[in-house]
Amino acid sequence: MACDKIRYNYVIGDVQGCFEALKALLKEIQFDADQDFIWFAGDLVARGENSIGALRFIKKLVDRGVAATVLGNHDLNLLAVARGIKVLKDKDKIDDVIHALESDDLIDWLRKQPLCLFPNEHTILTHAGIPSIWTAEQAATLAKEVEVVLSDDDFTVMDTFLKEMYGSEPNLWSDELTGNARLRCITNYLTRMRLTDTEGRLEFSFKDSLDESMPEGFQPWFEFDSKATKTHQIVFGHWAALQGKTINECIQNVDGGAVWGHQLIAYRLEDKKSFAVDNPAM
Repeated sequence: MACDKIRYNYVIGDVQGCFEALKALLKEIQFDADQDFIWFAGDLVARGENSIGALRFIKKLVDRGVAATVLGNHDLNLLAVARGIKVLKDKDKIDDVIHALESDDLIDWLRKQPLCLFPNEHTILTHAGIPSIWTAEQAATLAKEVEVVLSDDDFTVMDTFLKEMYGSEPNLWSDELTGNARLRCITNYLTRMRLTDTEGRLEFSFKDSLDESMPEGFQPWFEFDSKATKTHQIVFGHWAALQGKTINECIQNVDGGAVWGHQLIAYRLEDKKSFAVDNPAM
């Protein structure tokens, strides 16, 4: 009698339209859609060779119930461009999505994806991480506030926020924040964060490796004592320069920088093992 195959959960880092790398990675981990589950860390599109192919494929996996994704900053940018709120830039390489026959359906699906997921009771997934000042439960609750606006049946509700989404202020969380300023701050923490200060204040200019000089008073968000890691492991993408670094037993990066000529990474939750493939399109 054949033994039952173990069901595995994999978190895959920023695909960014690198469809060939995604297919190669799924082959590398021997992904079995009848058994396994994929959790995508956001930034499904942009700057890779085939954003439309990657988005169509990932949507099919999610619709089939064998994958889930959080939204990243490039996914939100796609929403803003599709709604005519931001100008389409050549470097983003999302024109194939904008001009696809099923573009409206893809955008409607994308806007209904969450900013925060719990792959299991001990793990929380967001695109950029969780600031040290938030618990895991607080992060999920705040993420829901943005999700409700993005997925509203009335597109003008989403559009109103998207018009106010861009900006680096307020750069420090306060429970007293309201309106679009509150939503913008939540979104920036969950999709753009790299450095903070001891109070959780955001700094947006730094995108380099941990060896580079950082603005005075700021450190990587994961260098501070975290409320969330007292209950959960945090898995995140977004920071390509980390190239899938294990920060500590409670914090794992999965962005291998595939779109920059490096690797696409899958992190297996059951045994905390990482798998990686080079980007064949580079």
